Amino acid sequence: MKREYHKWWSPHLGREMELLVFGHGGSRMMVFPTRKHRFHEYENMGMVDVLRHRIEQGGLQLYCVDSLDAESFYAHHLPPSQRLLRHHSYEKYLVREVVPFIRKDAPAAELTTHGCSLGAFHAVNLALRFPHLFRNVVAFSGRYDLTLAIEHFDDLLSGFRDDDVIENTPVLYLGTVTSERIQTHWRRMDIQLALGDADPFRENTEAFARALAKQGVPYKIHLWHGRAHDPTSWRTMAAHLLAE
Repeated sequence: MKREYHKWWSPHLGREMELLVFGHGGSRMMVFPTRKHRFHEYENMGMVDVLRHRIEQGGLQLYCVDSLDAESFYAHHLPPSQRLLRHHSYEKYLVREVVPFIRKDAPAAELTTHGCSLGAFHAVNLALRFPHLFRNVVAFSGRYDLTLAIEHFDDLLSGFRDDDVIENTPVLYLGTVTSERIQTHWRRMDIQLALGDADPFRENTEAFARALAKQGVPYKIHLWHGRAHDPTSWRTMAAHLLAE
């Protein structure tokens, strides 16, 4: 299996960023790590091995990006507004640097976003905010409202609320969009949501699904038994939803 490591200086972030690419063709998938983890996590969790056959057959190419969570949503020493500003810089890096990097050899290839846990939030949020760039989303064990505090999962914006918070809360902003252009892009998407039936964010995921339905966005929820918020469960989800 072809494996490439890339690193470059990001003008949007003012720092070097790293990523891994697996495969040589097929559908292109941008993969986000879980909270505060690195670009090599997906490989280390054994997820790449689960998808090995499809990758080696030229049906899928993975672009495993790095996280900036420690400088944005988990930078608790910063005011929430600054955390959001850093997150927007991360989005610019993804949209203006990583997407062109992915498209340079295949301008017409479909792009999918994918992630587990907080990576699922990034996958959903990026695709919905820039729907002209992405066609599919596959999200495992996600949360789609970072202001919720459930169990040991904190409100990542420390009680701060403004329009920018809403615009980065998929379960909320779906209902505020009336642009026909954006709605048209959303309605051609395919969104797959997988989680455990005892996941702490199951109710949030179901609320997100209802918001998708009101906008006419195609989606499907796949439920696993138990909490299913761990690499073993995610490998099983990947085998069922991504391997073919």
